[in-house]
Amino acid sequence: MKSYQVDLGDRSYPIHIGPCLSDQSLLQATLSQHEILIVTNDTIAPLYLERIMAPLRASGKKIAAVILPDGEQYKDLATLNRIFDELLAQNFSRKVVLVALGGGVVGDMTGFAAASYQRGVDFVQIPTTLLAQVDSSVGGKTGVNHALGKNMIGAFKQPLAVFIDPSTLLTLPKNEFAAGFAEVIKHGVIQGADYFAMLETRLTQIFALDMAALTDVISGSCAIKAHVVAQDETEQGLRAILNFGHTFGHAIETTMGYGRWLHGEAVGVGMVMATDMSRRLGLIEPQLAQRIVDLVEQAGLPIRVPEQMTVASFMTAIDRDKKVDAGTLRLVLVRALGDGFLTADFDPALLKDTLASFCRG
Repeated sequence: MKSYQVDLGDRSYPIHIGPCLSDQSLLQATLSQHEILIVTNDTIAPLYLERIMAPLRASGKKIAAVILPDGEQYKDLATLNRIFDELLAQNFSRKVVLVALGGGVVGDMTGFAAASYQRGVDFVQIPTTLLAQVDSSVGGKTGVNHALGKNMIGAFKQPLAVFIDPSTLLTLPKNEFAAGFAEVIKHGVIQGADYFAMLETRLTQIFALDMAALTDVISGSCAIKAHVVAQDETEQGLRAILNFGHTFGHAIETTMGYGRWLHGEAVGVGMVMATDMSRRLGLIEPQLAQRIVDLVEQAGLPIRVPEQMTVASFMTAIDRDKKVDAGTLRLVLVRALGDGFLTADFDPALLKDTLASFCRG
């Protein structure tokens, strides 16, 4: 078991990486004094729900579960309300802990419900997808999507703890594993040159689901994200670099309709576009830009936008991005491997050039 600490003063919490499902001692200890509602989805529930519930039930705790439909298209207020329905129907008190058992959608909605129920209760993350393990379960960003914008409704809510069991990745579909790897690449590009090089050299092992390689990947990403979040919890500055590729990726998701493209697939293309923009601005050499594109492509992620996307549709979606401040768009770009930064200092014509190079019209 490897453990890391997200240092946020009285909101600090541990990230445990290892056989958390076969050895639940740390999880049981974390939940020992609480009522429990487990939130999961209809894909994960048959695999892991009973393994978590059985020992908790045996201890005599008040425990229930709510099973949501699986998919980004269900990350909305209507589905979120099903969590509140269960909390209220079961008369859970403020001593309840919500347990997010699933991927990023489950984690984001569970955290938002925890931030809102009775004005705030605790929650725990047990992420079961690569994307959630390396990114969304750490840092306290929670929320839901709206038809007009992704993740525009939510709250910052830090968990009590994060329990990551890499063995859950053995049941993950290949396209979802690749989608999660987009966030892994992102961490290397913005904050970890050595980490990025490790990904290049160990890619075959990683995609063969070698447990040692996976543990190193997850640990490296969690360490990078924990370091960034500890310095800027609510994204007032540095934390924005974690959105590398996301402005373009979110535009694809919003325009295409949630669930049509996996989040990581859209971010993969978004990173290629942000890399192209960085190259056009003269921030990075073409050789580095090619290394980034090559790793995205070798991971099985798309490097071209959907055929339906146009420059106009990109601009419409980008105008609603969270990084637009007082009408000024800020982008996360890269000036060296491991050196991502947020800036509004670019020629808008170069943004149009990047979009035009990826779109048919």
